Amino acid sequence: MPKTASSKKKTAVTASPERRRELLDTAAEVFAAQGYNATTVRKIADAAGMLAGSLYYHFDSKESMLDEILSTFLTELWEGYDTVLAAGLGPRETIEALVTESFREIDRHRAAVAIYQKESRHLTDQPRFHYLADSQVKFEKAWLGTLERGVEAGTFRADLDIRLTYRFVRDTVWVAASWYRPGGQHSPEEIARQYLSMVLDGIAVRT
Repeated sequence: MPKTASSKKKTAVTASPERRRELLDTAAEVFAAQGYNATTVRKIADAAGMLAGSLYYHFDSKESMLDEILSTFLTELWEGYDTVLAAGLGPRETIEALVTESFREIDRHRAAVAIYQKESRHLTDQPRFHYLADSQVKFEKAWLGTLERGVEAGTFRADLDIRLTYRFVRDTVWVAASWYRPGGQHSPEEIARQYLSMVLDGIAVRT
């Protein structure tokens, strides 16, 4: 994906990966809480307990920070999704695995998911973030294709509106980033299990 460089501010080659990750985690929390446009480099630096000028030793702009946050999240997400899609599972098992992987990513990258939800529609207008639109197309194809395969196989109901079902599943999974907190009472796998039970089997008692 394209990158931009500043002639005045350059990333220091001496920045340790651990420190860089800490700063990106802090920036992600600030972006998620305040929004990209309202977030300044100074606000990120304040949250990190450092001077704004010092932050430029690690990143040339807040845009670079956001780019790395989102691209890291999506790269990891697709590593998991591609493994699931290549596993040759049945339609229901594929949906179960995709949902579980999604909740694991929310656990790992909660702030990045929140940023993606809030900002991606506006960011895709910028050449640097065109990969967000490409990922969305790929995401939709994977989920719709699995649902359609399930209907054709008789695994899912034939009367389902596939696109409406996809939107429902997508939105109800990823909205969890607004309330989920790592280290809480339930693991991402347990949340996925409960979610799948409600979506695939319903909440009414069977008679």
